[in-house]
Amino acid sequence: MNLSLLLLVLIWTVCAARSPYQAVLQHSRIRGRQQGPNVCAMQQVKGTNKKYFTNCKQWYHRKICNKPTVITYECCPGYEKIPGERGCPAALPLVNIYNTLGAVGATTTQMYSERAKLKEEIEGPGSFTFFAPSNEAWAALPTEILDALVSNVNIELLNALHYHMINRRLTSEELKHGSSFTSMYQDFHVHVHHYSNGIVTVNCARLIKPDQHATNGIVHVVDRVITAISNNVHMLIDVDDDLETLRTAIAAAGLTNILENEGQYTIFAPTNEAFEKIPPETLNRILGDPVSLRDLLNYHILKNMRCAESIVSGTPMETLQGTVLEVGCDGDEMTLNGKAIITKKDQLGTNGVIHYINELLIPDSAKTLLELTESSNVATATRMFVEAGLGPRLKGSEPLTVLAPLDDAFSGSTITMTDKRKVMNNHIVKEQLSSKSLYHNQELEAMGGVKLRVFVYRNNLCIENACLAAHDKTGRYGTMFTVDKVITPPMGTVMDVLKADDRFSILVGAIQTAGMTELLNQPGALTFFAPTNDAFNALPQSEASRLLRNRQQLSSMLRYHLGEGMLVSGGVSSHTRVKPLQGDKLELGVKNYTVYVNRVAVAHADLMATNGVVHGVNSIIKPLPPKVDREQADGPAAASYRQSDFGSFRNDALFQKVVQSRSSKPMNSSP
Repeated sequence: MNLSLLLLVLIWTVCAARSPYQAVLQHSRIRGRQQGPNVCAMQQVKGTNKKYFTNCKQWYHRKICNKPTVITYECCPGYEKIPGERGCPAALPLVNIYNTLGAVGATTTQMYSERAKLKEEIEGPGSFTFFAPSNEAWAALPTEILDALVSNVNIELLNALHYHMINRRLTSEELKHGSSFTSMYQDFHVHVHHYSNGIVTVNCARLIKPDQHATNGIVHVVDRVITAISNNVHMLIDVDDDLETLRTAIAAAGLTNILENEGQYTIFAPTNEAFEKIPPETLNRILGDPVSLRDLLNYHILKNMRCAESIVSGTPMETLQGTVLEVGCDGDEMTLNGKAIITKKDQLGTNGVIHYINELLIPDSAKTLLELTESSNVATATRMFVEAGLGPRLKGSEPLTVLAPLDDAFSGSTITMTDKRKVMNNHIVKEQLSSKSLYHNQELEAMGGVKLRVFVYRNNLCIENACLAAHDKTGRYGTMFTVDKVITPPMGTVMDVLKADDRFSILVGAIQTAGMTELLNQPGALTFFAPTNDAFNALPQSEASRLLRNRQQLSSMLRYHLGEGMLVSGGVSSHTRVKPLQGDKLELGVKNYTVYVNRVAVAHADLMATNGVVHGVNSIIKPLPPKVDREQADGPAAASYRQSDFGSFRNDALFQKVVQSRSSKPMNSSP
């Protein structure tokens, strides 16, 4: 079968399937066709007896619960092999439930049915559904429980088997997600879940051989012995001494009614040990704050019921708190956010399931700003906030926004203890913000009194020279923005920045010669690709001397290096265009984290000024040839120039009008 045809068949299969289980069964049939008729491809976890009908994702990944699988081929449900023939051409003969138990390999259930005097019932007339434990399921029962059952076969064992039976025929298609059915043991209900990945469970036991038809009903082989349920999840928590602290917290948060009502909840229940691992100061703060406590507990409750056997890979699942947990597995262990912290699984109640965990999960919404930074990839910033004496403020209830640089942002920097408080104060804004509410040219007031400007670009959102590097983290009282650089607020105009930096001493003289000092001191928004001393020194001496003495030619060259609007390096993406004050256009791009302008690398980026930003370049920038592709390249720019390269000369008065008119507008690279 060619690839296109196979794809069409798979699409048709998914659309035509009547249930998720039927979809994976049909996919397994398609994958097994080459082995003969009615052959299903199964995925078996290496080193175990666990087998699964396969879906597309599992087929290509060849993994279940992060463990490698091997493909095995078996007869699809309801078929058997005939010696000498390919595949499984023969339909299994229909026999009664008792004999069907033997035919599907549930011989221990068959044996116990005979001991409990159930054989006559399941051989006779009627229409039953039997969730039959596999031989391995019986062997896995604790010895004391199994002994109690087999020592009283006429009552305990018979009752246990009757709880596995329903007095009507139910195929897998009729076992709907979240449904419950009255069992044949004192009308206790069994609880069914039919998950979107095709796994079906009854009381959290997985159906491993569904739809084994019989003359008087149907058999579904399950992977564990199930027990009757009578208590809701709150009652289960209420009687367990290991959950005493959780019980107290639930009562204090007013969540008792929710856990007593009807529902389909999954509760990741922190044990007393889990609470004891939390620093007392943090735990007492949360327990004493009803809002944080409610968020914390709701973060441990999923909106839908998830038995352990339904998980075959990491999946994000929504909590009652509103955010998500990644529920996954690693072999036989269930995981939360990638960590194997679940100590007891599948404690089933009438309205949900409980999984015990030995580590408390604290959502961002219950954390202080300091706790947010401590739990993020900003260890250096966290340490510096504390060393600057700002820890108490970040632990408080004041509405603030922290701008926390990534650890890499501090590499190579030397911030003295004297400067540390000033620097870190510039990373705390005096109000709680959301990045979604920020707009271009907005001004934010930092704790140090400095005004920080917001720049919105198509590909980024930046505050001064630093751009957001992660999604917001919203805590109990404040928000944390992770940024990619240490923020350097402007300390003067563009001209002030150049004068204060020895790398631009030749440029400062050139600006004065060209009569452009006033332009670079007045209010506005300019991006200056500023030639360094190295750029001028790279010119032949005769050409450099001629350029620096020619006011008109010098002015044209410098204006070609000045872009209209404000563009920090984080706002540059591929094929960004900037309109210079003189000339056609400047073409910008990024390669290996370096910004290029007309093929010239920016050597010193984001020197912030009150009226613009300076990017130092080590070569004079000249226009690209007309047919050069816009994508930036690594090669250095040519050093020669002509006045005609930079367009016609314009007077300062005109430039002042242009700059002033654009001072409140984003650059062409922004939306």
